[in-house]
Amino acid sequence: MGTAGTMLPPGVSRGDFNKALDEFRTAVGADWVFSSAEDVALYRDAYSPLWGEAEERVASAAVAPITVEQVQAVVRTANKYKIPLYPVSTGMNLTYGGSAPAYSGSVVVDLKRMNRILEVSESGAYALVEPGVSYFDMYRYLRDNKIKLWVDTPDPGWGSLLGNAMDRGGGYTASDFRDHFGAHCGMEVVLGNGEVLRTGNGAIPNSKSWQQHKYGIGPWVDGIFSQSNFGIVTKMGFWMMPEPEGALQVSVQSAKHDDVHRHLDLLSNLMYQQIIPSQSGISSPAMGGPMSDELLSLRTRAGGASSAEWDRYAQSKNRKFWTSNITFYGPPKLTAAQWEYVKERFSAEIPGATFTERGSFKFPLTDAQADAVQDKPSLGIPSLNLFGSRNGPNDAPRGSHIDFSPIIPRDGASFLKAANVFARTFAAHGQPVGGAAGALYHPRGMIMFNSVAAGKDLETNKTARALFTDLVKVAAENDWAPYRVHPIWQKQVLEVYRYNDHVLHRFHETLKDAIDPAGILSPGRYNIWPKRLRGGRA
Repeated sequence: MGTAGTMLPPGVSRGDFNKALDEFRTAVGADWVFSSAEDVALYRDAYSPLWGEAEERVASAAVAPITVEQVQAVVRTANKYKIPLYPVSTGMNLTYGGSAPAYSGSVVVDLKRMNRILEVSESGAYALVEPGVSYFDMYRYLRDNKIKLWVDTPDPGWGSLLGNAMDRGGGYTASDFRDHFGAHCGMEVVLGNGEVLRTGNGAIPNSKSWQQHKYGIGPWVDGIFSQSNFGIVTKMGFWMMPEPEGALQVSVQSAKHDDVHRHLDLLSNLMYQQIIPSQSGISSPAMGGPMSDELLSLRTRAGGASSAEWDRYAQSKNRKFWTSNITFYGPPKLTAAQWEYVKERFSAEIPGATFTERGSFKFPLTDAQADAVQDKPSLGIPSLNLFGSRNGPNDAPRGSHIDFSPIIPRDGASFLKAANVFARTFAAHGQPVGGAAGALYHPRGMIMFNSVAAGKDLETNKTARALFTDLVKVAAENDWAPYRVHPIWQKQVLEVYRYNDHVLHRFHETLKDAIDPAGILSPGRYNIWPKRLRGGRA
């Protein structure tokens, strides 16, 4: 492996690479092909746990098209010279690889110049966008044009709607919108041979219902383009949330350790009925906070501390054991009735449950009112509050990290088991043990986010890699796996999906051979390799 900006794509001669770069310049303009070490270094993974090491995944060059036709031209050139390409939307997929390719030496196809909002229908509650459109872009467009729709935003809001959906990210508002891939409707894809495909009703020329009906006729193929390397998505439709009349932000608390079972079951049931419409989750004030020796002992004890010990500890610290944040949307009469019903159910089924109103809102908000909102994502407001530990916009950010985000069953026993085994894994590697929290972004499962500290020094990153590898192993032993993962661990995670001799993975590679026979699109992403590279996987 060479240094970013000086290396060649594997198996490609310097002469052929220079010819390809010249053809890229002809296609997109000389100013939008980046091959110097200084320029290409900007496409490194800023959070890479391999930073500065020989195995760090780096690009050989980057190219930034602005039209679908330019993307097609880049793909055709890549086919001619067997140049591996790695498309990114805005390159902000931090903690999951950023803008660095999964296969070192690939040319990054930077789509952030393709940043047009092509259509927004307030009456149809949908939008059609290109990959470079960020959550900030869409939010400002809606406000500037006084369109009464919301964009469902993740943390942070500088990423791409399209890119986040393609990696199956999630947000915070009503259930129909916060599963970002689930909320998409129709896509345009440049295939590995340069052809352009439109899915669903987009395959009807001059379709007027492309963003109104997902499926079209015949097999629904959209799913194969998410978390894959089967095409470059250049347009995507999204269903948008109509702006409600108002919102009420609240929280529910329960007092005892064993309340987790009924608390989580009741919360989930109310979400399934859409009485609770927003993203929610469960976290433990008792298990979090400053990690004293006493708390660390309780968190990491083999087999877990007893319920009585936990209840004594929580009572000694005057902390509730479990809490869930909720947002209701709609007219005040409706949100008040929903809130009253939730309080009745929790009060009847969990003795000692308590309730807090965190804020109420009437829409639309002024810019000043929106800026003052603390819990912005649940009101469709993108922000960078995730980086709140900075003192100012020019200060250094927190140290980098990698997210380990397994999906576990949405029940109290699974949640407690996961909190215990992951706490012990962190402690075994001498790393800080975080709190216990589960997020309910998706319709049924639960995500347990765990941040593994990385950095720019060798020892920190060696520890991070060893810890992350063990987290994946421990999860696999319990039949759990992350819902997305950094390229370094994609092969290890895919090994967990071993039913019937890994038939799912073999099916993925069968599709790869059919859709991208030259094997030029994102080789190795989610461990899907083209036939020509299967003997020497990275």
